[in-house]
Amino acid sequence: MAGRVIVNLTNGTPAQARQTAAWVANQGAEYLDLDGGIMAVPQMIGTPGALVLYSGSEKALQTCEPTLKGLAAVKYLGEDPGLAPLYDLALLSSMYGMFAGFFHATAMTRSEQIKSEAFTELVIPWLQAMSTSLPRLAQAVDEGDHRTNVSSLYINKLGFVNLIEASQEQGISTELMTPIQELINRSVAEGYGTDGLSRLVELLRRTDRHTHHPFLGSHLINTLFQFLLNRSQRLNLMDDLRMLIVIGFGTH
Repeated sequence: MAGRVIVNLTNGTPAQARQTAAWVANQGAEYLDLDGGIMAVPQMIGTPGALVLYSGSEKALQTCEPTLKGLAAVKYLGEDPGLAPLYDLALLSSMYGMFAGFFHATAMTRSEQIKSEAFTELVIPWLQAMSTSLPRLAQAVDEGDHRTNVSSLYINKLGFVNLIEASQEQGISTELMTPIQELINRSVAEGYGTDGLSRLVELLRRTDRHTHHPFLGSHLINTLFQFLLNRSQRLNLMDDLRMLIVIGFGTH
C-alpha cells in the first residue's frame, strides 16, 4: 500500500473512520475517507444531483479529485477522517426524522381511506414552508439563545396531547411520535417551557440522557429502523440507501 491513496466509501462511524485512517497510515499510504458520505441513491451516481462528502488528507483529495468528480460533486470537510461519516449520519438522521413524520401522518390519513398521493400534495409544500425555519433554529443553537415568541415548548406540549390522542383514536401506533413528546415534556418539566424547539438540541447533547431518559438520544432513529425492518418488509428503502464501495487510487 505504500505510495498509494486509499479512498474508503464504506458506511461507518466517525470512530471507525479514524481507526481505519490510523491503520492505513501505518501501512505507508495516505488516507482520504468517505465513510458513508454518499449523498445520493445508486441511480444518481454520475449525475449532476449526486454529492459525496470527503474528509481526511487534503493532499490525497487534490490527487484524486478529477477522478472523484466523475462519481459526484465533491465536498471536502477537513483533515479529520471522522467528519465525513459524522456529516453523513447526521444528514441521514434528518432524512429519517422526516420520513418518520411522513409515515405517521400517512398512517393517520389512511385510517380514513384518504389516498396517500392526494395527501402528499399537501405534505410537500408544508414541509418546504417549515424548512425555511431551519436557519433560524440553527442560529439559536449556535448562540445558545432559545427564546421564542412563535411556538414555545409549552404550547407544543399541549399540542402533542391532541396528536397522540387523535392517533390512538384512529388506531395508529404512536411509537414514532412518543420520543419527541418525551423530549418536549422533559424540557417543560425542567423549566424551559417558554423556549423554542431548538432547546431540544441541548437536552439531546446532555451526557446523562441515557441514564435517566431512555427515549432520548438516538431512540427515534432506532425506533424508525426497527419500524422499517420489522413492520414494512415490502419497502426496499434500506437496499436503496446502502452503498459500500472501496476504491484505491495509485499516486504514480
